[in-house]
Amino acid sequence: MQTHEYKVVPAPRKGDKARGLKSSEDRFAYALTRVMNEMALDGWEYIRTDTLPVEERTGLTGRVSTSFQSLMVFRRALKSAAEAGPQALRAEVAAPTAAPAPLTAPSPAPVAAPAPKLSLQSGEGPAPALGSARD
Repeated sequence: MQTHEYKVVPAPRKGDKARGLKSSEDRFAYALTRVMNEMALDGWEYIRTDTLPVEERTGLTGRVSTSFQSLMVFRRALKSAAEAGPQALRAEVAAPTAAPAPLTAPSPAPVAAPAPKLSLQSGEGPAPALGSARD
């Protein structure tokens, strides 16, 4: 049973200006704090930040280059899991599983009519009309 849902958002690329913040490190830390607090207001818990490679096509020739994207991972408890509480989860884990159904022999597949023979000779008849998928 899944107890959490996850959300991945791009990490800020540059810092946000604010009163009293002079260094780029302080501004960047402020930008990260702002994103994390905004997500926390909706019940998302910060898990980690990952940097992953992304292949991108650039220019007129479509040359492929690899860049790296920083992503912030958040999670929150699903409402059904939060409402059920830990007692329901323990009961689900402790409950014995039902015995599997007995295996039965599969029924034989129906015999299909033989496929029509195809020929490369012309004069076999007109080709089917091709039209839109809606017709």
